[in-house]
Amino acid sequence: MRPSQLAKSYDKIARQWNTDMIGSEYGIPMIDRAIQYCTEKKTALDVGCGSGGRIINRIMENGFELTAIDVSEGMLELARENHPQVRFEQADIIEWGTTERFDLIVAWDSIFHLPLEHQEPVVEKLCRFLNPQGILVYTFGDAEGAHEDTWLGEKFGYSSIGIDANLKILSENGCQCRHLELDQYPLNHVSVIARNSR
Repeated sequence: MRPSQLAKSYDKIARQWNTDMIGSEYGIPMIDRAIQYCTEKKTALDVGCGSGGRIINRIMENGFELTAIDVSEGMLELARENHPQVRFEQADIIEWGTTERFDLIVAWDSIFHLPLEHQEPVVEKLCRFLNPQGILVYTFGDAEGAHEDTWLGEKFGYSSIGIDANLKILSENGCQCRHLELDQYPLNHVSVIARNSR
């Protein structure tokens, strides 16, 4: 599924997603763990921030200056209402670039929507965006390949290169895995925390 199609699907479900997730604690234990690994807490990037809520709140509560991007304008409209102090940008992480470097990068349940061929280059890009000793936390599937599924009546694409390939990419790009968890077992959902060791 192309990012433009993904954006349209999320535009259509944005208000329902916001209602369901704005106060959720889903993923927060891993976000808290990632923040604990941070030696600096100055700059953060949230990739696929959605309408905001729990993750943005946690990042802001820890004193980071936050940049947040999402491909869905519908989601970002709500995010701007929920977090007027945050700098949001509508962007496709495949194409998006920056000269900024970050102490923390979060990509929670976002880059697994990208086409399979973009998994490796995007993870490599996120590694490059880290400051020395910066922390990356993201999710992916514990299965290799791509598929589509329906959620809230809309189609979404999912893809993964699996655990071994993700760990290899992190290592080859100077990032050391600090924690990996199959956090919804028996579902194929993986969360990982890595540190830029360069």
